[in-house]
Amino acid sequence: MEDIEIRELRYFAAVAEELHFGRAAERLHMSQPPLSRAVQQLEQRLGVELFVRDRRNVRLTGAGEVLLEEARNVFDAVTAAVERSRRAAAPDERLVLVSKAGASHELLRDLLDTYAARADALPVEVLLCEVGEQRHVLRQGRADAAVMHSPYDVIGGFETQEMLTEGQVAIVPKAHPLAQRPRLTLADVAEVPDLPLARWPRHDGSYPPGPGPEVRTQAEIAQLVSLGRALLVIPESSRAWQWPDHVAVPVVDAPLVTTLLAWRGTGRDGRLDGLVAAAVEVAGREGVRAVG
Repeated sequence: MEDIEIRELRYFAAVAEELHFGRAAERLHMSQPPLSRAVQQLEQRLGVELFVRDRRNVRLTGAGEVLLEEARNVFDAVTAAVERSRRAAAPDERLVLVSKAGASHELLRDLLDTYAARADALPVEVLLCEVGEQRHVLRQGRADAAVMHSPYDVIGGFETQEMLTEGQVAIVPKAHPLAQRPRLTLADVAEVPDLPLARWPRHDGSYPPGPGPEVRTQAEIAQLVSLGRALLVIPESSRAWQWPDHVAVPVVDAPLVTTLLAWRGTGRDGRLDGLVAAAVEVAGREGVRAVG
């Protein structure tokens, strides 16, 4: 079989993400007929059907879903190759660490301080992002390492070092009756019709079902909680960003969350040795925290 070109994968991915040939063509700045032909030719060369087409809609087949995931991996790999090449040519040597904004603030500071005290420490640039973006930033080579949270973040394909395992708290409006409770359960959180649980996007960009608002940023959820429109359940150490009119209540049966340092699993850059060693040292101090 002939090699597939990056251009063909980009054509396919645009249609797969838009699920509409017309919108995909506009996104690619081309007309629809050549885009349709290119996708049909790709299907013929692969010997599989990537889309189910009818008069009303376009949807991915199982083979199409697999190819979309693999195509995204290819795009990330190309981006990473370019980024690492550019950084290799840079005159100053540094590490870039990406973390979700507002998450694990004290732990992040402990990690940075512990690393800075080492003789082999390099300057560290901290890159802050929104929910779930660490994975893409790391895979694209824009960061050397990431602070991530299991089981919420997708860590497959990365090497990791655990730093802290902890319980979770519900962030609720100060004026709500839940704020007066000494502790909550997941059932308590789910049974409050006037205060639905906010929904964060999954790793594929879709949202889990539920009545709560769809959010993407800490600022969105902070204001929705303050307005009495939603609550959220987060690791205890992530509560550092809460507003004065928020209250954190322990959720005693919520699953434990592990905060870890992650890096690409394609062979560790020697420059990361000191940062990983600092993460091991932090883990020795932090261990496990319970709430409630």
